[in-house]
Amino acid sequence: MFRLIRSPYYAHRTLRACRGLASTTPQLPAQSHGHLPTSQSPITPKLHFFNSVMEEGKQIPTYRVLDGVGKPLEGAELPEIDQAMARRMYEQMVQLPIIDNLLYNVQRQGKISFYMTAHGEEATLIGSAAALAADDEVLGQYREMGVLLWRGFTYDEVMAQCFGNEADAATKGKQMPVHFGSKALHFHTISSPLATQIPQAAGVAYALKRDPLRRGKNCAVVYFGEGAASEGDFHAGMLLASTIPSPTLFIARNNGFAISTPASEQYHGDGIAARGPGYGVDTIRVDGNDILAVYNAVKEARRRCVEEGRGVLVEAMTYRVGHHSTSDDSFAYRPRQEVEDRKRIDNPIARFRKFLESRGWWSDADEEQYKDKVKKEVMQAFRKGESMPRAELKELFSDVYGGEEPWNIKEQRDELKALLKKYGRDWEPWKNELKKYKGEGKEFFDDKI
Repeated sequence: MFRLIRSPYYAHRTLRACRGLASTTPQLPAQSHGHLPTSQSPITPKLHFFNSVMEEGKQIPTYRVLDGVGKPLEGAELPEIDQAMARRMYEQMVQLPIIDNLLYNVQRQGKISFYMTAHGEEATLIGSAAALAADDEVLGQYREMGVLLWRGFTYDEVMAQCFGNEADAATKGKQMPVHFGSKALHFHTISSPLATQIPQAAGVAYALKRDPLRRGKNCAVVYFGEGAASEGDFHAGMLLASTIPSPTLFIARNNGFAISTPASEQYHGDGIAARGPGYGVDTIRVDGNDILAVYNAVKEARRRCVEEGRGVLVEAMTYRVGHHSTSDDSFAYRPRQEVEDRKRIDNPIARFRKFLESRGWWSDADEEQYKDKVKKEVMQAFRKGESMPRAELKELFSDVYGGEEPWNIKEQRDELKALLKKYGRDWEPWKNELKKYKGEGKEFFDDKI
C-alpha cells in the first residue's frame, strides 16, 4: 500500500490557494420573500454560504497617504499638521531606535533582565499617539513606550522602570522591564499575560461613559498584536464594547509574527479587520508604516468612538523588524535577508523623512544634530538610572493589593524578616544583594516593620 506524503510547504501553498477560491460574500435574493420577525434579514430560497466581508472574496483594502518614497498618493488627504507638529512626530520616531538599541545591548550585558524593541513599528506608535487626546486612557501591550514618550514620559523614567530603581514611581521595581505605567499620563501599567488588557480596556471605557465629566470627551485605547487577537480576551473585549456599548478604541498592531508564528498560520480569514463587522464595529485597515495614514485613521476612529460611545477597530499593517524580545532569535524562523529587505524598502522613519525633506522641513544637519542630542540625553539617563539603588526592600510588599493588607502578605514579610535576621549580615551573597536596595534592608533589622 502506498501513501502520498505532501510536504508542509506544499500543503501550506495548497491551503492558501483554496482560501482564495472559496471566498464568497452574502447574496441578496432576486425577489422579496419578506424577512425574519424582529429582524431586517431578508428571506432567500437559495442555499448559499459566505465567508468574506468583501465582494468576490477580495481582501480588505489598506488605507495609505504616503507611498514608499514619501510622496502623497493621488486623491489622498494630508492631515492638517504644521511644520512644528510634523517635526515633533518625526523626532519622536527617531528617538525610539536610539533608546531601543541602547537598552537591548544593556540587557545583553546583564544589566537589565529583559527588553523588547519597537523596530519597524515606530509610525504605528507615534502616529496613533499624536491622534489621541492627552487624557485618553491607554492600555498597552508592551511595545508602546513611544506613546508614553509622546505624552511627556522622560528618559529618566524609562531607565528607572527598566532598572527597577527607587525612582520607578509606577511599580517600585516589582515589574519586568518595559512594563511601564503612569497615572499622571493616563497610561495603565502593562502586565505580562497576553491580551488581558483588551477586556479591561472595554471596562475602563464603560467607566468613562458613566462619568459625567468624561462622557463624550474621552475614550479608552488598547494596543495589542495580531497574536493577542487569537486569545479569547480579544473577543470578550470586542463584545463588551459593541453591546454595552463602551467607547473603546482597539488598535491591532499586525506586525506579521506572534513570537515565531507567522500571521499566515494565525488565522484563516482576512486578518483582524475582518472580525470588526461581526461585532458591528466600525473598522479600518491602515498602512502601519505610514505615519500620516495612521494619524488620520486613528483621529477619525477616536472621533467616532467618543461621539458614538462604542468600540472602533483599527488594524495597522506593519512589520516587526526586531526580534520578539531579548529572549528570542527570530532568524531561527525567518530569513535574515527578509528582515534586511523590509528595513530597506519599507522603513517608516525613512518614508516620513523623505516627506519632510520634500517640503523643506528637515535636513541632514537637523538629523545629525537631533540624533547627537538624543544619544547624549539617553546616555545621561542611563548612567543615572544604573547608579541609583532599588527602592527600599519593604516596598516589595506594598501596593500589591488595595484596601486592608491580606494575611498572606503579612506572612511573607514576617518570613523574609526572619531569614534576613538569620543570614542577612553573615552570608556574603545576601549581604551583597542587600546593598542594591536603598537602606540595605535596615528596616527589617531594626524592627520598624
